[in-house]
Amino acid sequence: MGSLRFFLGYGIAVLVLAATPGAIAAEPKPPVVVELFTSQGCNSCPPADAYLASLVGRGDVIALSYHVNYWDYLGWRDTLASDTTTQRQRDYARSLGERTIYTPQIVVGGRYHEVGSRHKAVDRTIRKVALEQDENLSVQLSEAPRGTLQITIAKGQIFHRRVVVWLVIFDPYHEVEVERGENAGRTLGSHNVVRDMREIGEWYGKEFSLALDIGDLRTAGEAVAVIVQEHDSGHILGAQASQLAGLSRP
Repeated sequence: MGSLRFFLGYGIAVLVLAATPGAIAAEPKPPVVVELFTSQGCNSCPPADAYLASLVGRGDVIALSYHVNYWDYLGWRDTLASDTTTQRQRDYARSLGERTIYTPQIVVGGRYHEVGSRHKAVDRTIRKVALEQDENLSVQLSEAPRGTLQITIAKGQIFHRRVVVWLVIFDPYHEVEVERGENAGRTLGSHNVVRDMREIGEWYGKEFSLALDIGDLRTAGEAVAVIVQEHDSGHILGAQASQLAGLSRP
């Protein structure tokens, strides 16, 4: 009986030691990607734009703004919209099982969507995705010699389905004076505005490495994000972002 008590006590001691801060360094979870679909021609979008701005700079979140062009017929052609960013939202409608698209819409982790003005609901969803996103997939961006961006995705769980590696090029901020349409006379600010999005490879669990010319990237935007995403479900497995101008800084 005495030996049994000693064994249980030893087990408890090990558990307490493992829970002691600094005893074991846990791998950080990937940041949660928050994607806002918005338009300068939508009068319900500015509050969602402001909410996204409040997420910029959070270490646990990558906040991106996609301007869509299907409201251009209302009288103002969105100066930041493109077919590429609009198609991104249409692809989410397919993977999320939605029949329609709308603004402002926020997609969190590629898994859930909320109306962009429902800030508390979006906050809850960010926390939910952070708990579900347990892959701990490491995505690293660094400046390599000769002005190249080095992208490295670590080994992970082996996938037998298509996982896409996206390069998202964005600008930290744009301010536009809207002259016509629902927001006529307003000056609208948009943060982390996506200007281009490219599929640069696929990841199936093996280490992924790629170098891209920074000069070519800077012609499209000032910052980049790399998103690793399941093609069919839309679930984001890992992501990282960096300012192109600051890659060489410690």
